[in-house]
Amino acid sequence: MNTPRQRTVYLTDFGAFFPNAPVDNHAMEAVLGMVGGKPSRARRLVLARNGIKQRHYAIDPQSRKATHTNADMTAQAIRSALHRAGVGLEQMACLACGTSSPDQLKPAHAHMVHGVLQAPPMEIGSITGVCTAGITAMKYAWMTVATGGADLAVSTGSELASSFMRAEQFGAQPDAEPDIEALEKMPVLAFEEDFLRWMLSDAAGAAVLQSTPGSRGLSLRIDWIDCVSYAGELPACMYSGANKDADGRLRGWREVSPEIAAKDRYFAVKQDARLLDEYIIEVCLTRALGAIAARRKLDAGTIDWFLPHYSSAYFRAPLYKALMDLGLQIPYDRWFTNLASRGNVGSAMIYVILEELFYSGMLKKGQRLLCVVPESARFSVCYMHLTVV
Repeated sequence: MNTPRQRTVYLTDFGAFFPNAPVDNHAMEAVLGMVGGKPSRARRLVLARNGIKQRHYAIDPQSRKATHTNADMTAQAIRSALHRAGVGLEQMACLACGTSSPDQLKPAHAHMVHGVLQAPPMEIGSITGVCTAGITAMKYAWMTVATGGADLAVSTGSELASSFMRAEQFGAQPDAEPDIEALEKMPVLAFEEDFLRWMLSDAAGAAVLQSTPGSRGLSLRIDWIDCVSYAGELPACMYSGANKDADGRLRGWREVSPEIAAKDRYFAVKQDARLLDEYIIEVCLTRALGAIAARRKLDAGTIDWFLPHYSSAYFRAPLYKALMDLGLQIPYDRWFTNLASRGNVGSAMIYVILEELFYSGMLKKGQRLLCVVPESARFSVCYMHLTVV
């Protein structure tokens, strides 16, 4: 039996959707609400460290009610991407959606997006996870087109993080006052439970994948996407819908009563800051990239654009050092990120970065892009190499 030849796949266009007007650092606590009715003492310090200047929330700033669902935002990003590519919903044969914040447990997120779009029957796939969910969805779509399952596919990454960040998720009373002195000395503590409120926000991104380059200007050829998980070796670091026992075991919300789940804030997003600081650079960047660079024969001199997804400017310098230690000296003037203006939008981030760069006018035929998307949930990472055609 002959093995079918793998087809080359191209990212021919992108769409992004940001709900409502941007929210600056001064207004965000009014939109999210004050925990226990008291302003956060840590907010200004966290924001000074993470480098984010504005972000978007699917929350009406006056009523504080939700304005969009995750599926709504994702559908908007898809419509934008398809319109820009000059193709219709009827040409889409595969839809792959990644998120860490679906609107409900069932039906799956991609089914809900398909429903909002009212699109014809097609193959769909829902990818769960955190930051890597979006790029894993892209890999699903890439493989579908590459193997001949579709000529045109769409992949997405989207987050409705504000649903976890609202003050109501943190109970009627705040925790003990944060240790500001400790936070000054160890900024990574800003990734613990309450502090994550000042890190995450809402957006959706979409990419059109086709078996031929787009007819409207440049496209990005997908050379490879490599994803690796270290969950077999490392414990959970970022989680929601659960609390962590003293022995490190996650106790899910279904193991306790609804009253305890609400009282103990099982649905708030939490992160073990010390695990994050210990492993995110060493494992997801140094160890993973070292192996991938050797296998893919990466040469920093051939990489024109480095597109890193990092959750905070706190990780910018450690990431640069990790690249230097691996012999991949990519200067900052070849980095592209929009964290400051768009915020940390998790699985949507790589789409948001690619969409802005794609329409920046800075890409030229023959340039090569290296993308990295680490995830701390239980430590995994995806790398992607693209060529401008």
